[in-house]
Amino acid sequence: MVLWHVVVKHYLQISWHIGVPVPSAWGTLGEQLLPLRMPVFFTISGVFAANAVKRPWRVLGRSRIAEFSYLYAVWLLIHTAILAAVPDFRTDHADSVLDLVEQLTITPSNLWYLYALALYFAFAKAVRQVPRPVILAAAAVLSVITAAGVLATPGDRGGFYQNLVFFLGGLYLKPYVERWAATATNRRLILTFVVYAAALTAMAAAGAQRWAGVWLVVSVTAVAFGITAAARLSRWRAVGDALAALGRRTLPIYVIHMPLLALLHRFLVGPMSGLGGDGQAFMAAGYPIVLTAVVMSLSLAIHHGLVAIHATWLFEPPGARRRQAALTAGSENGSHC
Repeated sequence: MVLWHVVVKHYLQISWHIGVPVPSAWGTLGEQLLPLRMPVFFTISGVFAANAVKRPWRVLGRSRIAEFSYLYAVWLLIHTAILAAVPDFRTDHADSVLDLVEQLTITPSNLWYLYALALYFAFAKAVRQVPRPVILAAAAVLSVITAAGVLATPGDRGGFYQNLVFFLGGLYLKPYVERWAATATNRRLILTFVVYAAALTAMAAAGAQRWAGVWLVVSVTAVAFGITAAARLSRWRAVGDALAALGRRTLPIYVIHMPLLALLHRFLVGPMSGLGGDGQAFMAAGYPIVLTAVVMSLSLAIHHGLVAIHATWLFEPPGARRRQAALTAGSENGSHC
């Protein structure tokens, strides 16, 4: 996710004047990640949501719906304040009180993953008594007509509409997703990659991004590949441990990296555009990787500093740990009865 933002919102905004098409290659890679990154994230989120959705409304409301809504509102205000100082940075941000209210309610900002999770949890709980195939089919139709451009999708509303089906897929098909990951092989990794690459190539060659159902099918192949790749990587102990450690820090990276990237963009885009041809040729290939690592490291350092000064309210609602401890204690007591 961070790499995609680095490429699209910063790297491609630099004025490159080199004789090799490295920037366009990075741009093409960024486009290929679109059907992969959010569908995979939401499928995995749905898998982890399966137990939470079974809890009573009161518990789910406090532990998930209110938490994600709170984090979205807090960080939307922070993003709005910081991004106002970088008006040329290419991401949606509120320019007025009305815009801010709209982003808080009906047109989510670049923090829309938090917004979506809050509403997805509420929706999944509300429709628990409806047959799952009906709900999954309706979500698939919503994804298809959104990708086809039938619905208006200002801001990041399109992603919100398109990815409900993947959250519900992870939620409803959890045993199958877990079995798919547990039985992943190198052969399946290669096969799913080939299928995903072929689907991407065919979609791009035909200009079929807005054809009904095409985006959804390509995204499903992306999820199959993404989960297989994650499962295989996790079996390499060093890589798996590193990914697990990074996964536990996903929230601070997610909420901090965008305003941080915007500020870095403000100070770096001019000097990078002004580099000579040799300097740009040296930087072009590896610059997105290096800057992504810098942004992630700085995000974690900022998070560490904020926690050190007891600003934990930026990353969880006040009293969240106390409520979680009480919930855990209640569950343990219930198990002893």
